[in-house]
Amino acid sequence: MSFTIATWNINSVRLRAPIVQKLMEEEMPDILCLQECKSPVDKIPFEQFQEIGYTHMVANGQKGYNGVAIFSKLPMKEAGMKDFANLGHARHIAGELENGVTIHNFYVPAGGDVPDRTVNEKFGQKLDFLTEMRDWFHAEKPEKSILVGDLNIAPREDDVWNHKQLLKVVSHTPIEVEHMAETQNAGDWVDVTRKDIPDGLLYSWWSYRAKDWDTANKGRRLDHVWATSDISNASHSSRILREARGWEKPSDHAPIFATFDL
Repeated sequence: MSFTIATWNINSVRLRAPIVQKLMEEEMPDILCLQECKSPVDKIPFEQFQEIGYTHMVANGQKGYNGVAIFSKLPMKEAGMKDFANLGHARHIAGELENGVTIHNFYVPAGGDVPDRTVNEKFGQKLDFLTEMRDWFHAEKPEKSILVGDLNIAPREDDVWNHKQLLKVVSHTPIEVEHMAETQNAGDWVDVTRKDIPDGLLYSWWSYRAKDWDTANKGRRLDHVWATSDISNASHSSRILREARGWEKPSDHAPIFATFDL
């Protein structure tokens, strides 16, 4: 069984339903995971996506903020959701395919602007969220699983446009990178994107603040596809659809793809 999975922070699934449909029709991933849906589950335009073949959805939503959803052409059942750090936020949903593969869709808190939890509560919430992810993966070791989503951390020097300048900027600080590494190691997760594309600058997010994001190219790789080590060798063909950042009324993130032969 071969399937392609895509992950995309859409920044409002209802506002950007046209480009979600565009991606589905032009790229045709078998599974599409969205973050920052900003919608209650019953308001997600599922019927629109069903009409083009995405017949299954599992989702965790709330009005106006956060929210995660998985749309699938393949049969999928809900496999749970967790409220990390007791934030009361819709930031995790899991679905299970008929072949037993579990897909976890995460939206890790951005963490605010100041990388100091003593003066910025949001940064503390981000670190606590990652710590609870780590502890969960230690306690319940994942197997035959794929983790995708906007993790809001660019871990490597070549995941940001300027490593030295961003060392004190939220998303690339050493403490965040350390927390992310601990979380990844706890679940024995493999960074599929970097397995397939091991070298070179690689970005999935470009700020709305940039007048010409494409020319400036001050990006960060905040979005990720991981797989547990028992299935990571089945992955291939990872890519980032950079051009989607330039579509009409775009998200500030671009979708990431990976294919699995399982």
